[in-house]
Amino acid sequence: MSSNASIILVVEDDDIVRMLIVDVLEELEFKVLEADGCEQALEFLNDEDQHIDLMMTDVGLPVMDGRELATQARMVRPTLPILFASGYAESIDVPAGMSVIGKPFSIDQLRDKVTSILASE
Repeated sequence: MSSNASIILVVEDDDIVRMLIVDVLEELEFKVLEADGCEQALEFLNDEDQHIDLMMTDVGLPVMDGRELATQARMVRPTLPILFASGYAESIDVPAGMSVIGKPFSIDQLRDKVTSILASE
C-alpha cells in the first residue's frame, strides 16, 4: 500500500456490510478507518491528527442518522467529501459536496464513485 493512499472513514452499523465495503476499499489500496456508528465516527473526525479524505456513511444509522453525522462532520471538517450509502438513494436530498450511492451497489460502482469523488477534490 502506498503511503499516499487516500484515507476513507466507513460508517456502517451492519458488521457484514461494513466488512464487505472495507474489503473492497482495501483491495483498491485505500486506507480504511472503520466505525460502527456515529460515536466511533466522531472520535475519528474530532481527532485533529487523523487525516481523512472521504467519509462514507450509511444513511440509516442508529442514534444519529447519516445526515446528522454529516452535518457534525462538516462542523469540524468543513471541506470533507461525504458519500452516503442508501437503499433509497433516489429519494434522498444531499447537500452540496456530498454524494449518494444506492444500495445494493456493485464493487465497480463503489470503486467508480469513490475514485470520482477523490479525483474531484
